[in-house]
Formats: sequence, structure tokens, C-alpha cells
Amino acid sequence: MLKSRPAADPRIVGVALAGALALAMLALGVVAWLGEWHLGADSAVYRAGALTLLKGEPLYTREALTTLPPWVLLPFTYTPAAAPLFLPLAIVPAGLTWGVAGALSLVCLSVVISVVARAGGAPITRWWVLPLATAGALALEPVWKTIFLGQINLILMALIVLDVLVLSARGSRWAGVLIGISAAIKLTPLIFVPHLLFTGRWKDALRALGTFAGLEAVMFAVIPGDAVRFWTESATDPSRVGSVHWIFNQSLNGLVNRASELAPWSLTVAIAIAAVLAVPAVWLVVRLHRRGDAVGALLVTAFYGLLVSPVSWSHHWVWTVPLLVLLVVRRAWFPAAGVAVLFASGVIMFVPNGGVTEFGWGLGWSLLGNVYVLTAAIVITGLAVRELRRGSAQVAAVAAK
Repeated sequence: MLKSRPAADPRIVGVALAGALALAMLALGVVAWLGEWHLGADSAVYRAGALTLLKGEPLYTREALTTLPPWVLLPFTYTPAAAPLFLPLAIVPAGLTWGVAGALSLVCLSVVISVVARAGGAPITRWWVLPLATAGALALEPVWKTIFLGQINLILMALIVLDVLVLSARGSRWAGVLIGISAAIKLTPLIFVPHLLFTGRWKDALRALGTFAGLEAVMFAVIPGDAVRFWTESATDPSRVGSVHWIFNQSLNGLVNRASELAPWSLTVAIAIAAVLAVPAVWLVVRLHRRGDAVGALLVTAFYGLLVSPVSWSHHWVWTVPLLVLLVVRRAWFPAAGVAVLFASGVIMFVPNGGVTEFGWGLGWSLLGNVYVLTAAIVITGLAVRELRRGSAQVAAVAAK
């Protein structure tokens, strides 16, 4: 008598289908390469940084890197340690870099969705959920723009999520290392070092700082001139990353610079606002972590980091994905719908912008043109107030007994 074959594990089927999406992205990248499409300007910069390191040419100059394709004229704005970490891209043909970066980004997108769902208390068990969620996330403006530009945002987010929600949660001796590597590529992940400290994981925080400092220290020995130039000039030069008042800089600094028409005191005011907002943000992180809500605490830090960074381009807001996953897991349908509509609509792309256009906005355009910033600041403050009231109610209930 023939035995029936056991049914395939639905989780494996889901992972395979999500992987198929990444392979489809890679195939599209091959088509783009053969068709000589000009896609992935940022991934081209990553590859150029690695090649420039190999050639022994300076990374931080006012001129375009000689290793860039002729259609890309962007500077290398990443840390010296990022260049050797991008070395695997040096073996990839120039036209195929976008496809490789996109495929890896989709893999990381699926990883983030799966890890956050599990950490949120609802691991994905149905075969269709992971591929559908991964494909659906592509509708969000930060995600599709990250893919289009060949950006590294989804990859860095996956490293941080794995570090905090997997390695650190399990007490791994490697916890903190992935955050350190992420910060050694792009400075903004350093915000997660205080996150580890405030949540009582000081050893993980030290490992993160040690990894970051160690990688950067190595570059002082390898390319001392570039290392000194980056930390004394390039790291604090906003002109290297673009116009800070442009609408797509969705940070407090961007908002203030637009409102003040690039007044010299704008950054100081933005820092002051960030310092005030840090009080409810830090309190909320600690409160959520103690209650066992590791994902919620992580997301508060992530969105506060987007607000406080001098430059947070709209494609940096990929943290919308784990936020949506958490809201769906908790069946918070109304907030989830609001977040999905806001970030899938790409509303900021329809606001007049460019040049000095931002300086002529009225109240209506200003609200829409700063919508990511305003929404995050209001939600963080609102959640902190709600938690404070909940705590007060609990204290009153205990006192009444």
C-alpha cells in the first residue's frame, strides 16, 4: 500500500515564495543590466566606494569618484569603514549592482516581517502570509524608493532587528555586533546604542560601540588621510548629502530649515526640540521594554532616530514596515490602515517642492510637506501620555484597595 507524502511545511513554502520574489528582483536586475537602464544611483556609489578603496584614490573629494558610472554624480557620504564592507559589490558588474542590492533588500524585508511577527507574539504559520506581506510592503513609498535607488536601508534595518529582537533577546554573546556594523556603515544606527543602555543591556551596548569603534579605527591605519578628512570635515558637511530644506528630508532639522528659510540657527532649534522630545521617547522605551513589549520599544527608538537625525530622507522611513506588522499582529486595524494610507499614498511627492518652493508653503502645504515628521512626533508624545495615564490609573487602583 502506497504511503501518502507528508504535506509540505507551510512555513517553508512561504519562505520559498518570498525567496522567489527576491529572485524575480535579481532577474529584473539582469534585464536592467542588459538593457543599460540607469537604476540604483546609490548602489552605484557603494560599489564606487569599494573600487576607490582598492585603487587607493581619495574617497572624500569635491569631485565625483572616478569609479562612478558617468550617469551618477553623487559623493561618497558613508564612513571610511563602509568602503571595505562594500567590497563584495566590487566583483559585481556595474550594471548589475542595482539588481543584487534589490534582491538582498527583499530578502531582508522578509526577514524583518518574519522576526517582528514572531517577537510580537504571532509567528507566521500560513504559507501565503510572508510572500504577500513582502510584496505588499513594496507599495510603501519608503520601501519602493529604497529599491529604486538601490539604497541600503532595508539591509541595515534587518541587521538591527536581528540584533535587538533575536540576538539580544536570547542573551547571545554576539548581541550588539550587528548594530556596531550598521553604525560603521551609516552613523544613524548609533541611536540604538542608547536603546540598549536604557533597556538594561549595557554589555550589548558596549559590544556595539566596540565593534563600531574598532572598524573605524582600522581605517585610520588603512586610509589615514581619508579617515581624518571624514571625521573632521565630511561628517559635519551637510552639502555632501543634499539640500537639508528639501521636502524629502523628513526630520526635525528639515522641518525647521523649511520653516525658517535656512536660518543659521535652524539646527540649534531642531536639536532643542529633539532634546525635549527625548524625555517622553526615552520614558516610553523604558516603559514598553519593562512591560515585555520589545518591538514597541524598538520602534519608538527607530522613529525618534528618524526625527533627531539632521537628514532623514523619506526612503529612510522603512521602519514603517515593522510598525505595520506589529499593528496587524495586535489587530489594531484602524491605526494600521492610517499608517498604510499615509506611506503608500506618497503624499509628500505631490507637494510643491524644489529650489526655494518649500519657503512659500502656506499652512496646508506645510502640514502635508512635514507629515512624516509631525505624525511621528505626535504619536510618540501621545503614546507617552497614554502610558502615563495608564500608570496613574494603576497606582490609583492599588491605593484604593
